[in-house]
Order: sequence, then structure tokens, then C-alpha cells
Amino acid sequence: MTAIQAKTAPKPPAALGAKPLSARQVAQVRAACAHIDRQEGQGVTLAALAEEVGLSPWHLQRLFKKAMGVSPRDYADAQRARRFRSELKSGESIAGATYGAGYGSSSRVYEDARSQLGMTPASYAKGGKGARIAHAIVDSPLGRLLVAATGQGVCFLALGDDDGKLEDDLRREFPQAEEILRDEAAIAPALEVLLRHLAGETPHAALPLDVRATAFQRRVWQELLAIPYGETRTYSQIAERLGVPKGQRAVGRACATNPVSILIPCHRALRQDGALAGYRWGVERKRALLAQEASQ
Repeated sequence: MTAIQAKTAPKPPAALGAKPLSARQVAQVRAACAHIDRQEGQGVTLAALAEEVGLSPWHLQRLFKKAMGVSPRDYADAQRARRFRSELKSGESIAGATYGAGYGSSSRVYEDARSQLGMTPASYAKGGKGARIAHAIVDSPLGRLLVAATGQGVCFLALGDDDGKLEDDLRREFPQAEEILRDEAAIAPALEVLLRHLAGETPHAALPLDVRATAFQRRVWQELLAIPYGETRTYSQIAERLGVPKGQRAVGRACATNPVSILIPCHRALRQDGALAGYRWGVERKRALLAQEASQ
């Protein structure tokens, strides 16, 4: 199984589709990319970028997306996110990395991180049928942490005190999986990201996910991803944002069935009175997660 990696920047113009661009068009796209890179995350308007390469904004947008597969803004966001991760890996503080990467505020980090987190439809059938899953268990600030993944992304997280019980939880989650094996090497990159996140070193654990969800669950989980690090929302507030003001119980069920807690932060959802309510891995762990985030 391939190691789980965080998403990378878009492919360069060399990876174009069947109808190639002209050499001049490729040069213009490369020039636009270079100009974005020189801004070091400070941002540039489409109009200014178009003027820089001698095209109209509409033409540049169309040409850039054809060549790169993403818009100039998406490319700039990806480069900024990559610079942010690089700053953190080099030992920079979260605040230093935030501004060093060109984010005007910490809230922009969370907004970009949400878009960088891939929540793809599951690559396996119900019950995990056909899935080949690797997992590993390590110590974490919240006890033993099990992380499981397919070749597409993380599919399950569990917290507890007993390795055997955690593995039982994984097997219950995927009773029809083709293969479930312990493979620390395959999971190591994901573990590194998660442990840094739980230690408070990074505000967001940006990893690709491979999860099954109903349309409503996916909407709830996207709202959870939109809650900034260190903040909380009530189930009622989430329901209102979804346009179902009386749907707090349904929101609660969607939180309870979240298979990748922490990565999809259901711990940030509270009862109307502010009480922590239930948490699949224990209320004390929920309290500890919120305390850690608040301290940052």
C-alpha cells in the first residue's frame, strides 16, 4: 500500500491533455505561475496577473485552468499551503509560519486547510467490502491512537487504552474488508501529521480522506471542517447553517458516526447549553482536545 500523503500542488503544464497548448501559451502559463510564486503568498488579482502576461483576465483564467487543471487562485492557495507546511517543518512557530506563508490571519489558514482536505467518496463498498486497509497504533497525548487508511486516504481513527479493543473497533467498522493488516510504514506519514496536530504544533491535520457518507452526513462534516481551530459551535447552530433549524439531533447523529474524528473535528460540536455531551472516544478526551486548541 502506498503511504498516505498530504495533497500537493497542481501538476505543471507538461501534464496537459490530448490537445496541447502552443509553446507561446505554455510560456504564458509558466510566466503566470512564476509571478504568483514571486508574491510569496501575498496574493495578486486576476487583472494584475493578466496584465503581467499580456492577456485579458477571461482568457488567462481559461488558459490557466486548461493547462494546470485549477484556476490561478487555486494554484496560489496550494502554493501558500505548501509554503505554510514547509515553514512548520523547518521549525517555525504556528504564528511565524502563518505570516511567513503569506496568510493575513490564522482564520485564512483554516479556510484554506478546509479546501485542501480531500473528502472523497469511499473507494470501497458498504461494510468495507473490497477494501484493503493498513493500520498502525501508537501512543498519543490522548492515549493509544489507531489510524487506518486505504490507498486513497485515511478511512478510520480510534482512541483508547487497549490495542486489542482498538483493532476490534476497526474490524467492526469494516466487517467485509478484503484485507486488514498492521503496516506502520504505510501509515507513518499520516501518523506524523496527526501527532504534530495533537501536540499543538499545527492547527490543521491536512490529510486525504477515504470515507463513506450520506449526503446529509457529508454536509454536516463539511460544516465541522469550517469551525476554526480553538472555536466551537452548537448542534443547533450547525443545523441552522444547513437550513434545517430543527435538525440538531440529526446533526448529533452525523457527528457520532464520523469515522475520522480529529480530522473531521466533531469534538467542536456542543449542546445548546455548552455541555460537551457525548463523544465516541470519551468526554474526557473531548475536553482535552478543546483545551489544547483553546491554549493555542
